[in-house]
Amino acid sequence: MTACVTVLIIGAGCRGKHYSCFAVHFPSRMKVVGVADPHTFARNNLQKIHNIDKKNVFNDWKAATERERFADAVVIATPDRLHKVTPEDCKEIASACKANNVMLAVCHVLRYYPASLKIKELLDAGAIGDICHIQHLEPIGFWHFAHSFVRGNWRNEAETTFSLLAKSCHDIDLINFWMGDKRCLKVSSFGSLSHFTNSHKPKGAASRCLDCSVEQTCPYSAKKIYLKLAEKGYFNWPVSVVCSNGVCDIESVVEALRSGPYGRCVYECDNDVVSNQVVNMEFEGGATAAFTMMAFTERLGTRKTTVYGTKGELFCDGSGPVEVFDFCTREKTVHPTNKSTVIPSQLMGHDGADYYLMDSFISAVAENKPSLIQTGPEATLQTHLLVFEAEKSRKENRVVFVETRKEHFP
Repeated sequence: MTACVTVLIIGAGCRGKHYSCFAVHFPSRMKVVGVADPHTFARNNLQKIHNIDKKNVFNDWKAATERERFADAVVIATPDRLHKVTPEDCKEIASACKANNVMLAVCHVLRYYPASLKIKELLDAGAIGDICHIQHLEPIGFWHFAHSFVRGNWRNEAETTFSLLAKSCHDIDLINFWMGDKRCLKVSSFGSLSHFTNSHKPKGAASRCLDCSVEQTCPYSAKKIYLKLAEKGYFNWPVSVVCSNGVCDIESVVEALRSGPYGRCVYECDNDVVSNQVVNMEFEGGATAAFTMMAFTERLGTRKTTVYGTKGELFCDGSGPVEVFDFCTREKTVHPTNKSTVIPSQLMGHDGADYYLMDSFISAVAENKPSLIQTGPEATLQTHLLVFEAEKSRKENRVVFVETRKEHFP
């Protein structure tokens, strides 16, 4: 048996708590031995869940770094505003990891998703011949965009980052993953903030949904998104995000909507990130890819992918199965994605992809086997730099030629 991996959680909010649950369900594989978070409730809550020694509980991550090493690994789940989010920052992180032999796994969870891996397996096996084009759609979901990118933490570029990086770096990463050794040569992108502006505010609308006389006709009403769920006894995400005091009940939700950011009219927020964007890429050998990020969708996060090849066509809707049409036989084959059916509910984030990420990372650390990590520093750096180039293209309204790998990763 492999050793149990001890972990320090930096950031005990929604994401940090979520990943820490791996230790609850698999105590022989992972043990949370430390937590750092400036918020008392979140910090103490994680300490209680994992029975963490009080000497390993910190209100600032910097204090944890001043201690002698007491954990095998660290989960960094801090807000975007505390991250390094420039191209130079990303290069620095990758170089530091390489120079110090750090085993880094970036949470591009979709690379670990069974449907994504099945697509990769079929493409690498030549199931549709040479890749000519990848068409990939990420539907964010109309109310989800309002929650996260209009009222929520990722609404304002100056406070976090642009939405293509915050939301869709995972999808650009998947396209890179599926393309394999083909390097992206040039990129163009277009997008804008649609609808969620003051000019689209309905006549008679108030500044807050609880006070609004036309709220019932608004699809983005905070009462519809949060209060109706709370009235049914549902206090998980996204309702749990609204109650910043850690107490989730009807009274707390109502008070949060009355005075907090999630009760604001979506047409009177300080949001500036784009709601719809397309990214077009050309890879070595002439292969192309087109990615669409769209806020105004019924679906939430259920990606749709079509890959066109010289000998066939591949299609996957959400979790699969993956369909392959063979041009030669003119027959369609359906490939199951071998999705696990034993994932604990607390690890079902991103349709279970969070579980697969943690499973791979903990195994990699326990076995000292970096090959189990699909999203190491070099692969992730390629993705991030491509996302930055795409955003440069959108802002400068031009085609951007992508620098070679040797120029940014010696």
